[in-house]
Amino acid sequence: MASIQSTWSALGTGSGLDLEGLVTGLMKAERAPIDKLDKKLTSYNTKISALGTLSSKLSALQTATKNMKPDVLQSALDKFGTYTGKVGNESVAGVTLGSGAQSGSYSLEVTQLAQAQKVRIDGDDVNFSGQIDFSFADSSKNFSVTPSGTSLASVANAINQAGKGVTATIVNGGNGGPQLILTGEEGTANSFNVGGTGISGAVNSVQSAQNATLEIDGIAITSSSNKVKDVLEGVTLELKATNTGSPTTLSVTAEHGTKIKEALEGFVKSFNDAISSIKSLGSYNSETKKSGDLNGHSVLREAQGTLRNLVFQESAIQDKNGDAMTLSKLGITFQKDGTLALDSDKLAKAINDDSSKVASFVAEIGTRFDTGVNKLVGTGGMVQSASDSLKSSVSNLEERKEALEARMETIEARYRTQFAALDTLVANMNSTSSYLASQLTMLTSSRKK
Repeated sequence: MASIQSTWSALGTGSGLDLEGLVTGLMKAERAPIDKLDKKLTSYNTKISALGTLSSKLSALQTATKNMKPDVLQSALDKFGTYTGKVGNESVAGVTLGSGAQSGSYSLEVTQLAQAQKVRIDGDDVNFSGQIDFSFADSSKNFSVTPSGTSLASVANAINQAGKGVTATIVNGGNGGPQLILTGEEGTANSFNVGGTGISGAVNSVQSAQNATLEIDGIAITSSSNKVKDVLEGVTLELKATNTGSPTTLSVTAEHGTKIKEALEGFVKSFNDAISSIKSLGSYNSETKKSGDLNGHSVLREAQGTLRNLVFQESAIQDKNGDAMTLSKLGITFQKDGTLALDSDKLAKAINDDSSKVASFVAEIGTRFDTGVNKLVGTGGMVQSASDSLKSSVSNLEERKEALEARMETIEARYRTQFAALDTLVANMNSTSSYLASQLTMLTSSRKK
């Protein structure tokens, strides 16, 4: 509008008529279709934003329900199990648990601890300019070092910097002077021989390498390390001492209530958030006559109906009496406002009565809601389809508006051309009128004389 007006002189300057105001009024009438398009665009964009809010709440619910589903090849009970490991005689071994641990109690007897080989070399027996060779039963582990200096510390540094499974320590003895202690890694597979031109004297054995030996429920086990992994799936033992002839107990216990409660609390919260959002978006205030952004929208009704149906869908899991499991048996009840409430005490009792059934039912709920909600917010789902349809309509309206705006420029230019001509005509007529009036006045004056 401004760009068009700037190319024209102000209308009415010649005629004195309010032609500029007349053009403005005419253009306001001409722009009525564009104003209607703007209202539609505002309405559609508001609905798109509202559908985004709905999608966000439903997606949060879907995420919560996915957290209720076991992983592939994982049982429902394992999904919600919090496992604790304990050794009766803690001086014998410590225990840590990882993925795959199962409940159980076992007899543990440690008959031998793993230890590393140690050798001693007197400082006088080291040839500082020579090469030191280390050989293992597994030849791929063999390595050699050549110290860069002429001190015992240079020898120790060369061995330690090699990082090949042998560490060197200098012990400053009394009458024997400084001596080099070489220590390998635990287990007989890591025993080594040391030689080479850099060693001129005897290599004295301090400690032989050996494997750990133990029995779990009478089954003999050998380990090259005192850190014994996965003899029991998901269980790592840290052996500390032997208890030959006096077995102790290794127990793994599971507690399911905490994780089940956390999963259901997350589910209830996300469900209620989604329901609250649906109510707000579909609301109508009879006093203010204001509606929610999706009031009367079919997607909103479908979402609300879907969630309600998922809550009351019959379960394939049966309780100990042979009746179908329901959310109410877990302490989850449907409120008048459409939200859910969780009774923690009732849930705890259900878990104590049959944690396996409860875990299976919670997993089923997770699968049920994940699938159902995905039909709303997943690819091609109803919410996404409605949003895509509105976005397409917005794109079409914007194209129509752009075409109408171009047409408005042409119409305004025509009006301005026409009124500019009118302005000039009236101005000329006014000038002629003034001239004639002047001439008449002169004639009148001359006759009077």
